[in-house]
Amino acid sequence: MDNRLAFLKTVEPFSLLPVEVLEGVVDLLQEVQYSKDALIYQQDVSKLRGLDIIVEGEYETFFYDSEQQKRLPEVYGPGTCYGGMSILLNKKRSLRTVLAHKGTKVLSLPRRDFRALCLAYEPFFHYFTARYGQRMLDEEYAHFVKPTPAPEQNFIAADQLYSRRIETLEARDIVSCPGTTPIYEAAQRMAAGKVSCLFVTDEAGKIAGYVTDITLRDNVVARQLDAARPVSEVTDTPIVSIRRDAYVYEAILLMFQTKTRYLLVEQGGEYVGFLSRNKLLSDLAQSPFMFIQAVKLAQSTRELKRRWGMVPDMVNQLLSRGVKPEIVNQVITTVADTIALKVIEGVLAEQGPAPAKFVFMVLGSEGRKEQTLVTDQDNAIIYEDKANEQRELVREYFLRFATSVSDQLNDIGLHFCSGGFMAKNPKWTHSLSHWKRNYHQWMSESNAETVMKFSTFFDCRYLYGEASIMEELREFLHEELQGSLDRFLFFMAKNALQYEPPLTFFRGFRTFTQGTQQVFDLKKTMSPIVDLVRVYALKNQIFATNTGERLALLRDRGVFTAKEYEELLQAYYYLMGMRLKKQARQISDDHTAPTNYLDPKQLTQVEQVTLKEIFKVISDFQLKIKVGFTKML
Repeated sequence: MDNRLAFLKTVEPFSLLPVEVLEGVVDLLQEVQYSKDALIYQQDVSKLRGLDIIVEGEYETFFYDSEQQKRLPEVYGPGTCYGGMSILLNKKRSLRTVLAHKGTKVLSLPRRDFRALCLAYEPFFHYFTARYGQRMLDEEYAHFVKPTPAPEQNFIAADQLYSRRIETLEARDIVSCPGTTPIYEAAQRMAAGKVSCLFVTDEAGKIAGYVTDITLRDNVVARQLDAARPVSEVTDTPIVSIRRDAYVYEAILLMFQTKTRYLLVEQGGEYVGFLSRNKLLSDLAQSPFMFIQAVKLAQSTRELKRRWGMVPDMVNQLLSRGVKPEIVNQVITTVADTIALKVIEGVLAEQGPAPAKFVFMVLGSEGRKEQTLVTDQDNAIIYEDKANEQRELVREYFLRFATSVSDQLNDIGLHFCSGGFMAKNPKWTHSLSHWKRNYHQWMSESNAETVMKFSTFFDCRYLYGEASIMEELREFLHEELQGSLDRFLFFMAKNALQYEPPLTFFRGFRTFTQGTQQVFDLKKTMSPIVDLVRVYALKNQIFATNTGERLALLRDRGVFTAKEYEELLQAYYYLMGMRLKKQARQISDDHTAPTNYLDPKQLTQVEQVTLKEIFKVISDFQLKIKVGFTKML
C-alpha cells in the first residue's frame, strides 16, 4: 500500500487530493498487466470500466481516419492517466484508440469511484475538463472527437462538398479559338466539341474571353450581327480561374461572387480544363448554393426579404451538421452580397445609368466576409473624379442612388448602420481624390478617436462597379504604408488593447447585467483578434480583408509562427461558431431578435473551460502586440 500511495502522490490529478483521500483510493485500485502488445480500446466504440493509471510501460494512443491511418499519435507513460475525459465527456466511450505495449502495468480506478472523486473534489474534476478544453482548440483533434449527427439532420445532400477538392472532379477540356476566328466558325467548333462555352485567345495565345450559347443568341442572332465578323467582337469577360487543389465549395462561392458561369482550372501556371456552374450545382439540389441561386433569380424585394428570412434556419442546420464556422460566414456573406447586387442593379435600372464610373464597396464584417446574423449595412461609394461643372450633378446622383439602395436593403432585413457608415451618408460617398485624402489624413494625423472610429475602412472590399477604381485606391494605400507610420500603427495597436477578455483574476467569467442574466459580449470578445490581425496586416502591406486569410498570409511571411497561427485561428472561429449558433437558435427556435450576449451559466463545463483557454490565448497575443507596437512612441 505504501508504494502505491507514494506513487499516487506523483500522479498529477491525484496530487490535488488530500492524503487521507488518497489512502482510501489505494484500496480501490485494480492492477492489470499486459504480457504482450494488446489493442485495448477502440475510439468511440470501447466503453471504459475505469480510469487507467500507467505505472510501467506505455499506452500508444491515436485516432484512425477513414483510411485507417493513425492520426495525432500520443504516448502515455508512467505517471499519466488515460480515460478521464472519455468517461466524463464522451459517454464512457474511449475518445482514442489505445494500444498497450508489452510489459505495461496499469492501476485501474473503477468508473463509479472515479466519478465520485470528481463530484467531491472540484480541482480533480477540472483537471480533466481543462485538458479537454485545451485539446478541443486543435482543429484536427476536434474533428475526430466530434459526434456524427443523424442522417435526417443533414441539410446538405453532398457532404463531400466541403471536403472534396476540384482535382477529384472531371474538368471539361478547353475548346478555344483565336479572336480573329469568324463567329460562324466559332459556333461550328462549339458544336463539334459539344460544349456550351468556347474560350477565345488573344494575339499572344492567352485566353482573353469566352463565348457561350447565350452570347451567340443575345449578341449575334438578336442583333442580326454578321456571323462572318471576328468572334473577339462578341466575347464575354472576365476570365476567372481557380487552383486545381482548391475545394469544391470555394469554386461555387467564387462563381457566385464573380457572377461567372465558367471557371478555368489552373495547375502550375497553366489552364488544364474548365468547370461549369450548372454541372457543379446539378447534384446539389438541397445545398446552400442552390439557395444562393434562388436568391439571384428573385424578382422582387419581397422575395429577397423572404429569402433573407430563411438564412437563420440554413445556418442552424449547417452548424449542427458540423460545417466549419468560416464556411458558414462565407455562405451568409455570399447571400448578403447577392441580395445587395440585385438591389444595386435594380436601382440602376430605375434611375438610369450612373454619370460616372464608380465602386460600391462594403466595410466591416461584410468587408471581411465574416457576417453573422446580427448584421447591418456598412458600405460606401467611390466615384471617378469629374470636371468642376459636373461635380454637383454626379454627387447628387450617387447620394440619391445610395439612399435608394440602403432603404431597400433595410426593408429586406439588412438594417441601417447605427453608426451611419453607409453610402447614403454624404460623408461616405465621394470622389476617388477625396477618399485618398481621407485615408492620408487617417494615417498621418492619427489619434485614438480617429483610429477607433475609422478602422472599419481598412476592411473595405469591392462589391460592384469599376474594379480599377478600387485598385487605384489600393495602390495609393500601398504607397502610404511605405512611409513612417509609427503613430498610426501605435494607435491601431492601442485599439486592439481596448477590450480585455472577460476573465477574472480567479479564472471566472467577468459579466454584466442584461435583463435577468449575467452575460458577456461575444462580439467584443472577438474584436481584439480582428484588431490585432488587422494592424499586423497593415504593417506588412497585406490587403486581404478576411481575418483567416490575413492570418495565413502573416504566417507565410513568418510574422506568426505556425503555432501562433493555429491558436489564433482556432480561437477566432470557435467564438464565431458559438456566436452564429446562438443567433440562429434565437431566431429559429426562440423567434427573438438575435444578440451577441452569452450567459456562461448556459454553457456546458467543456464549453466554459474551452472559452477560458481561448481568453488566455487572446490575452497572450494582446501582450505581444503591446510589446511590438505600443513602445513605438
